[in-house]
Amino acid sequence: MMMREQIEKKIRVEFTPLYLEVVDESYRHNVLAGSESHFKVVLVSDRFNGERILSRHRAIYGVLEDELAGPVHALALQIYTVKEWEGLQDTVPASPLCHSAGLMA
Repeated sequence: MMMREQIEKKIRVEFTPLYLEVVDESYRHNVLAGSESHFKVVLVSDRFNGERILSRHRAIYGVLEDELAGPVHALALQIYTVKEWEGLQDTVPASPLCHSAGLMA
């Protein structure tokens, strides 16, 4: 199973998302071609109602503990309640560019 699929499966099981997008952004960073080390997760779930951003992030880190201890180097998280998501009108901030992107071939 690809790392993106593994991350997506674990999040789906734990958080029952209204919306979930897991994007492999490794190609945007200074890593070898084919690396699966940098991901962005956009997650919308009722589970986060009343939770602060820090506790939302901790919940994701807990579910992905094994991946973060191994192959996953970076995880950009955009985590929203349904109400917050509706306020965004389905738009998500873009991930920042990596300062060393494009240096490795």
